[in-house]
Amino acid sequence: MVPGYSSLRQNLLHLSPRLAGLSDDQKRDLEDPDSRYNFGWSHGKEKLESGKPDTLKGSFYANPVLDKPTSDPALIQRYPSYCGANIWPRSALPELEPAFKPLGKLILEVGMLLAYHCDLYAFQGMKMLEDDGLEQILRRSRCHKGRLLYYFPAKHSSCSQDGESMSSWCGWHTDHGSLTGLTRAMFKKDAVEISCPDNAAGLYVKSRSGQLVKVVYGEDEIAYQIGETTEILSRGRLCATPHCVRAPLGEAAFGVDRSTFALFMQPDCDTTKREYVKSSCRTAFCGNLRRLRINSQFRPCAYLFLLLAGFGNVLSNLFRHFYVSFSVFNLFTAFSNASTVPVIVRDEKLKFPEVVHIHQQLIPSRGSLTFGEYTEKLLDKYYHLKM
Repeated sequence: MVPGYSSLRQNLLHLSPRLAGLSDDQKRDLEDPDSRYNFGWSHGKEKLESGKPDTLKGSFYANPVLDKPTSDPALIQRYPSYCGANIWPRSALPELEPAFKPLGKLILEVGMLLAYHCDLYAFQGMKMLEDDGLEQILRRSRCHKGRLLYYFPAKHSSCSQDGESMSSWCGWHTDHGSLTGLTRAMFKKDAVEISCPDNAAGLYVKSRSGQLVKVVYGEDEIAYQIGETTEILSRGRLCATPHCVRAPLGEAAFGVDRSTFALFMQPDCDTTKREYVKSSCRTAFCGNLRRLRINSQFRPCAYLFLLLAGFGNVLSNLFRHFYVSFSVFNLFTAFSNASTVPVIVRDEKLKFPEVVHIHQQLIPSRGSLTFGEYTEKLLDKYYHLKM
C-alpha cells in the first residue's frame, strides 16, 4: 500500500460538496477568467460534446506542487492556463489547500514510477537520451495540475437507458496531458457517503478495437490514464485513453452526488531559463520496484495503465483487456523536509508526424509545438476564447 493514500483521498473528497456549496459570491472570488477558468473554481465554462455549457459538474483547479510556477510575465501572459497562480479559499474553506496539495503530490510521485516503465516499453530499441524520456520530462515540469470535481446530484430520475446516457456525466474525450492519476469516486446522498446506486454507472474507456470497458478499482487504488502528449512522444506506441463518465440511473440515483480528484501530469509549457523549486517529497523503493515486469504480450495500443495502491485484489479481468501483467511489489512513499533543488527546463516541443491522428484540424503535419501552444489550441476548442 502507499502509506497515507486512503486518508488523503477521504480528506479531500469530503470537501468537494462543501466547496460546491459555497455562496455564489465566495465561488466568484475563486474564479480566474484570465486562465479560462483553469485555476480556481469553474462551473458552466467547459463545453459538452453537444457544444452546450457543461453545468453538470463543478471543478476546482490548482497546481499541487507550485502556487506560482513562474514569475516571468511573458510566460504568464502567453500561457495563463498553466503559468497562473493558485487561488485558495483560505477564508471560506481553509481546509482545502492542506488537503489538496498532499494528495496531488502523492499521486504525482507514484505516477513518476509508471512513467519510468512507460519509457522502458515505448522506447525499447530506440536511441534516446535519458533526459528525453517521459519520466524526466515530467520531473522537470512546473505545470502539473490537480482537478477536484463535483458532479451535482440529479434533480430527477427520468434518465433514459439509451446510448446517449453512456456519457451523461462527462462526454467522451482524451486528456491532453501525459498521464492522469485518478482517485476512485465518492458518492453521497443527503451528505452521507453511500455506495454507487447503479452498477452500470462510472468511468468507461474504449480499447483500440472500440470495445467498451467499465473501469473498476478500489478506494485504496489509483488509476492512471494515458494522455495525448504521451501518444505523441511515444510515436503512437502508447495511445491516449478515450473515456467518459456515466451517471447513475433510476429512482435510487435521485439526489446522489459524485466527487473525485484527477491529477494531470503534463510537460512544461515552454522552454525557459533555469529555475529553482521546492521539493517536499521523495520516493523510497522497497523490493525491486524498477524491475516491475510487463507481460510480453502487452500491446502498443494499450490505453489504460493501473498502478494499484492496494495490491490485495488484482483486477485480472480489466488487465486482460489491456494485456498488462504486474509482479507483486511493495511501494513506500517517504516524505522529507522541504529542500531546494534546481530544475532545468529544456526544449520539449511536441513533434508531430506527417499523419496526425488526433485533433487533425488543429495540429500541423510534421509541425512542432510546445505543450503550452498545443493546449492553448485545445482550450480554444473546449473553452471560451481569450478576451
